[in-house]
Amino acid sequence: MRTITGALVLTFIFMSARAEGQTPAPADKPNNPPPAQVSKNDALIARAKSLELNTPYVPPPGDALEHHTSGFAKVMCSAVFITGLDPDFAAENVGYFTAPYAERAKVGKPVIDRANKAVHITMPNGVIITAKYVGDQGCVTLPVGKSSVNFTTVKLKSRLPDAATQPWPMGDVLPKEPLPAEIDADKLKQAMDAAFEPAAMTAAFVVTWKGRIVAERYGEGITSHTPLESWSMGKSLTATLMGILIQQGVYDLWQPAPIPEWQGAGDPRAKIRIADLLHMSSGLRIRAPQDPDYDPSGPYPDHLYLYTGCVDSFHYAATRPLQWPPNTVGRYHNTDPVLTNYLIRLAVEKRGEEYLSFPQRALFDKISIRTMVLETDPFGNFLTQGYELGSARDWARLGNLYLQDGVWNKERILPAGYAKFVSALAPAWEADKRPVYGGFFWINGDGTFPVPKEAFYMSGAGGQTTLIIPSHDLVVVRLGHFKGNGAGGKSFNNSLALLIEAVPPKK
Repeated sequence: MRTITGALVLTFIFMSARAEGQTPAPADKPNNPPPAQVSKNDALIARAKSLELNTPYVPPPGDALEHHTSGFAKVMCSAVFITGLDPDFAAENVGYFTAPYAERAKVGKPVIDRANKAVHITMPNGVIITAKYVGDQGCVTLPVGKSSVNFTTVKLKSRLPDAATQPWPMGDVLPKEPLPAEIDADKLKQAMDAAFEPAAMTAAFVVTWKGRIVAERYGEGITSHTPLESWSMGKSLTATLMGILIQQGVYDLWQPAPIPEWQGAGDPRAKIRIADLLHMSSGLRIRAPQDPDYDPSGPYPDHLYLYTGCVDSFHYAATRPLQWPPNTVGRYHNTDPVLTNYLIRLAVEKRGEEYLSFPQRALFDKISIRTMVLETDPFGNFLTQGYELGSARDWARLGNLYLQDGVWNKERILPAGYAKFVSALAPAWEADKRPVYGGFFWINGDGTFPVPKEAFYMSGAGGQTTLIIPSHDLVVVRLGHFKGNGAGGKSFNNSLALLIEAVPPKK
């Protein structure tokens, strides 16, 4: 039967080709079918398997629903007490990443305790999960049974003058001059309109050209000073804080990462370099939703547990074994930014400085960031792999620091060439044939956005984006409410296509 079918197919091909006046291409013999196509995902999995080390995987402890509820309580606390959103709106529309929408229906309605600035959520077993606003360190979910965090909070003091008295970018006073003649004002307006399609739920949109704000718009109830959920854009902020320490001579990109837990004799993790962490290629063994072989049926992923576990996240990340040799496999794993933050804390405290105020004095006061809130675990460790909030203008300032190769007001804040490092394709990701990741920044190597491929960007769940386009002297910030993620991505792409037409390329 197989031979007859093959003959019929060959006859059909021959007759069709003749009808078109073409010579038929040679067909494979029925007994020698063409090799099956291997999907990109299968190829990723196979390559990783070929390099895998024989180490155990130990899943995070605890109950998955409790972890989801921990995330829900924190998201609600930050939305209400930092962003200032209505609780019902927040429960419906923001923060699905550590608090999946479907999981919210399994627990009680969040109780907003405004007197104590806390959010309480009751689980089906009667256990109450509490997240508390602790001041300048934002909101923290407390371990069950605890009523306070395990660190002393710090009141941050900015050295910056009143923003209302300072011109942009050091303040909020914008120039009164009309738009530069090179910019197509009509196309620019069309780009802004495209970004605010109703279903996109865009909350804030800011465009700077050559450092000047040329367009901005905000959603209902949001202002230029509103700190909004920013998620994994905080990884790029983490890279910036590490870059500052490298510029100060504390660390070198290519040195082995001096994590205390790795200093035992013969520990293979001692070979992981700081650059490997920034490249998301440490090789540490955890599970993450972005893994090509991820199974959503369980167990609960460590990638999320590093937000929701209510543990010392630095120590947890540092105790994961190697799955692959460093710098061989690229995987989007939160161990790497968490451990970069660990190194930052170790360095700052080693020289006798206060850790929680380090970002304020080393970065925020220098580039005029006033709204950024960096949140921690219950032990006072920054969780800026995604637990941070900031205004669109402040993310635009950070983007412009990179557009200017790490120089601000003639002061070099980041090492020369650091912007090139973070925006260059990471070797392990190149080996995986995924031209999308640099050094805690994504790169546009696969044309995700309709802008030149040299563009690079900070990216957070829910469509949070700070896009740096050196070829056009542009920084574009888009922040949105999580529920609008799907439509938001489409509207952002439509907006960018118009924006690139509105602004001339750099000469």
